[in-house]
Amino acid sequence: MSTGLLVLAAALWGAAAGALLPRAAYRFSAPSGEPWRRECPGGHAVRGWLGPASCRACAEPAYGPRTVPLALATAAVCAALAAATGTRPEVGVWLLLAPVGVLLTVVDFRVRRLPDPLTLPFAAAALALLGLTALVPEHAGEWTTALLGSLALGGGYFVLFLVNPAGMGFGDVKLALGAGAVLGWYGWPTVMLGTFAGFLLGALYGAALVLTRRATRKTAIPFGPFLITGALLGLLIGAYTA
Repeated sequence: MSTGLLVLAAALWGAAAGALLPRAAYRFSAPSGEPWRRECPGGHAVRGWLGPASCRACAEPAYGPRTVPLALATAAVCAALAAATGTRPEVGVWLLLAPVGVLLTVVDFRVRRLPDPLTLPFAAAALALLGLTALVPEHAGEWTTALLGSLALGGGYFVLFLVNPAGMGFGDVKLALGAGAVLGWYGWPTVMLGTFAGFLLGALYGAALVLTRRATRKTAIPFGPFLITGALLGLLIGAYTA
């Protein structure tokens, strides 16, 4: 398959996967300490986890994140990953993990919570899938570095959590395990680049909120989206240069 066809297929996959995320994003968007949502805003039961966030029994059926923006965002992420990675076998891993990253980003922005049913399986799946990919010819990464990157980034975020638990949630620590795995696949420079990008984006976002008087210096912001975006940027550059 040519790279162009791969990018097109990845975009279609991303659009299809992203269209299934709104209901899960709504159900996982429960404040910390509360159970996952089981009812729509009108009080009707929400069945299943995948599909649009809408309720036929309500006068205004749509609720939660909209389908089209999520589908477009996931399609763009998947297409970018396919363009950067090309036909190397690890592209399959990135395409499987990308929708989960988009879902985590949406949930954390909505309620400042990174669900354990997503973060820990994300890390485990990343390491397992990359371990299988390492057995396939023509891959461009190292599984050992992926494992060490996972431990290093997770450990670093754990130290930050201990130092300032108000500014760094434990969900970020768990998410860092998965981010470190995917970044570590392409080596330590990619880990450092993705980590730096995440902190830089988070700092810029916080500064923008302060400058526009939408927050103060002590206001906590969701860091998961910037951790994920930084990891994506690092991964893209690592894949291009591998």
